[in-house]
Amino acid sequence: MKIANKEINRFNFIPRHGSRNRIYFLSFAVGILSGLAAFILKNTVHYTHHFLTHGFHVDRGNLLYLAYPVIGIGITVLFVKYVVKDNIGHGVSKILFSISKKQGRIKPHNSWSSIIASTFTIGFGGSVGAEAPVVLTGASIGANLGRFFKLNHKTMILLIGCGSAGAIAGIFKAPIAGLIFTLEVLMIDLTMASLIPLLISAVTAASLANYLMGDAVLFSFSQTESFALNTIPFVILLGVFSGFLSMYFTRGVMLTEKKLGLLKTETQKLLVGGIILSVLIFLFPTLYGEGYTTIISLLHGESSAVVENSIFHSIADNHYLFLLYLLFILLFKVFATSITTGAGGIGGIFAPTLFMGGVSGYLISRLFNGFGLHLSESNFVLIGMAGMMAGVMHAPLTAIFLIAEITDGYGLMLPLMIVAVVAYITIMYFEPHSLYHKRLAQRGQLLTHHKDKTVLTLMKMDSVIEKDLETIGPDKTLGELIKVISRSHRNIYPVVDEENMFLGIIFLNDIRNLMFRPEKYDKFLVKQLMVKPPGMASTRQSMEEIMDVFESTDAWNLPVVDEGKYVGFVSKAKIFNAYRKVLVHYSDE
Repeated sequence: MKIANKEINRFNFIPRHGSRNRIYFLSFAVGILSGLAAFILKNTVHYTHHFLTHGFHVDRGNLLYLAYPVIGIGITVLFVKYVVKDNIGHGVSKILFSISKKQGRIKPHNSWSSIIASTFTIGFGGSVGAEAPVVLTGASIGANLGRFFKLNHKTMILLIGCGSAGAIAGIFKAPIAGLIFTLEVLMIDLTMASLIPLLISAVTAASLANYLMGDAVLFSFSQTESFALNTIPFVILLGVFSGFLSMYFTRGVMLTEKKLGLLKTETQKLLVGGIILSVLIFLFPTLYGEGYTTIISLLHGESSAVVENSIFHSIADNHYLFLLYLLFILLFKVFATSITTGAGGIGGIFAPTLFMGGVSGYLISRLFNGFGLHLSESNFVLIGMAGMMAGVMHAPLTAIFLIAEITDGYGLMLPLMIVAVVAYITIMYFEPHSLYHKRLAQRGQLLTHHKDKTVLTLMKMDSVIEKDLETIGPDKTLGELIKVISRSHRNIYPVVDEENMFLGIIFLNDIRNLMFRPEKYDKFLVKQLMVKPPGMASTRQSMEEIMDVFESTDAWNLPVVDEGKYVGFVSKAKIFNAYRKVLVHYSDE
């Protein structure tokens, strides 16, 4: 009875007022710490960048742009290999994996290692963002606080969400966007039990960042030009363009990282990737670092600033050449980002997504303004950022509210909603998963808002394999089979050879008419009586794939075979029992 009570208490989710208040306090603490993490990372990246690049220009022959990215990624690789000794790349995907397959466990070093590694990568020019590293940092803070206080699984997942929400809220000074990012991207269930802690963390982190940095939080821009309804067709066009650009971004990043992954050693990846990145940054200095200075320049109408440090600075006054330059930036930003991470750098896709969105919005508006229209270029920069974020991250609500919050107003709410929806619908036709989720989805390890699929993802194959079935060889007689049946409590008998290779099965019902006829015992061999199963399962299949086999075959039991060898059986009844236990554990009261 005591053991049962312990198990019940273990799975309770904020059942008492005291526990609820403790969660509120912990969410406040997570908000403070994740806000501080955002403050530290943004400042270390900013001052590293400023220290290295202050006062020199590429068009004057300065070749440091060729050296900095390789040096930064090299330091990062050494730091990760000899200090961290763990993979810390793809921060958001790592959080999703920890929720999906590791019960929310995130190693303690992630509370600081991503900050240091991404500072070297981005500060030295790596073309990635600081958001994913700080989100991993915030999630690690929440997870390890939960582990320290020995909280249950669901509460730990909630604190991971609090840390992630706080990190986004702190780095952008956007608490609503932080909350919605957690719900859309990390797929934390929205319930009243989870909403309040997430809000506490997001508001706390945003308030702290606002207090410590004020307008220096990434970038601040107040919308001054009103949105004209007659520009809605161009917003829709920008949404479609953002959707296709998002597809290019997603597939380009995956393909480039895959190609770099074919290189055998870290040194080869660093040299090949670093050299290509350095050349790209030398030709297009706007690819250096996160790219927010470029967005700020475009928002304030300072388009010449985009090319003034480039060897192509003379094209600033040529309308079509400048647009061509912007198009090349969009094309090469994808490679600069994926090469940075593929070569060993640490960073995320958040900033590159916003960068490409801002540039694409400016490109579209500047293109049509060249034909005599009067589109607000600053508004289209902001709208483009929302469209690209909705497409790449599959997070339209996050995109809408993030842009609304960083502009200190909601005057663009209508076009933001239009571009986000259009971009999202466009990309969904080609890519059902965001870049964050795609890596896990390919391995069947992705949690979704579809609770049935989520529970199947959380279930372990090893826990449902039944190994208590009696096996028999194909050359055994019916009489020997009867002896096996007499000592078995099952009605299925797998047939295997001497090397345990699976050959077929015998159903008790199929031989019932022969069981009570002793004269037949020596006349039939097992291989004459066995049949092929309606389907088979593998230990390498996900639980969702196995359920698809059950559905397509109408079977209640399937043999589990690994490389031809018999492992055991899996039954619908066993899966349903395990499913129910996981569902009780996963669901809120």
